[in-house]
Amino acid sequence: MTETILEPDLPIVDPHHHLWDLRPLLPAFPTPRHPFLEAIAGAAYYDFDALRADIGAASPDAPSHRVLATVFMECGAYYAVDREQAMKPVGEVEYVNGVAAQGASGLYGEYRPCAGIVGHADLTLGDAVTPVIEALIAAGNGRFKGIRHAGAWDADPEVLGPPFHAPEGLYGSDAFRAGMAAYSQFGLTFDAWVLEPQLGDVLALARAFPDQAIVLDHCGTPLGMGKYARTLPETFERWRASIRAIAECPNVSVKLGGLAMSFCGMPEEGPAKGCGSEELADLWRPYIETCIEAFGTERAMFESNYPVDRWGASYPVLWNAFKRLASGASAQEKRALFCTNAARTYDIAHTLPELPDLP
Repeated sequence: MTETILEPDLPIVDPHHHLWDLRPLLPAFPTPRHPFLEAIAGAAYYDFDALRADIGAASPDAPSHRVLATVFMECGAYYAVDREQAMKPVGEVEYVNGVAAQGASGLYGEYRPCAGIVGHADLTLGDAVTPVIEALIAAGNGRFKGIRHAGAWDADPEVLGPPFHAPEGLYGSDAFRAGMAAYSQFGLTFDAWVLEPQLGDVLALARAFPDQAIVLDHCGTPLGMGKYARTLPETFERWRASIRAIAECPNVSVKLGGLAMSFCGMPEEGPAKGCGSEELADLWRPYIETCIEAFGTERAMFESNYPVDRWGASYPVLWNAFKRLASGASAQEKRALFCTNAARTYDIAHTLPELPDLP
């Protein structure tokens, strides 16, 4: 589906996307494939050029959203096979730093992909995670901004599917907490990904480490597939109460997005639905508005979560939906939600062009 780009001059920092090559891996998964895998199979090789094409930067004369910079989010890609287990994720940061260098060459205009890099380290290593973080920092060449150690888990393995193997209660385990204590000394960000029933784990973590900057991914991932299909209305109040409680922790920010993942079921039919931005905005409004109301416009940021969210929308339609959801915000609030909050959180404001003063 194609749409006219809304507010094309609004500056955007996309704080959450992936890069990967899943072509050697997809055949190993059982068929029929889980909906999550089916959605990303259409973007099995997602690199600099694929991201640039989705953003629209590959065709400078074609209308597109004004994406100034992006933040790469770890996804288990390009791990270094010849290193010990704890150090394998350094390979992912090395690869992404090369992509960032390509964008920083200036050959592609003002667009700066992967200006910030969020990698992975296993915090259950406890104090032994310290040399891993030091290696990630070195590999990032100034672009490494933090880690994500996903904690998403459900008792029904069909909910998440075969790619995800976090243990139950990860964020509350003694080993993880020991690693977080060591990690928190670096002053970097921590992205937390859990499913809606687990949001209490993020709340407990934020309270235990009040000086650690935590970013809650994907609006806390409300669930609408598998055993949770068609339960969104009945779980909404529980989700909202959890979001409001987490928002009381000043060290937590929230990413506004991820709702087009297959896990969320918004739309339930996925790409076959062909939703436009108006329909998507209506589906997502209760969740986005609740998050902005709870966290305020200074601790929330819109995210694409691409290419995972291609399940529900193309990149241009996705950002049109976000712009519709923010239509009532002031110019200053829009700039914060779409650009400066992400740039501040991931310390990449220095990569952006000078933005004009707002009235």
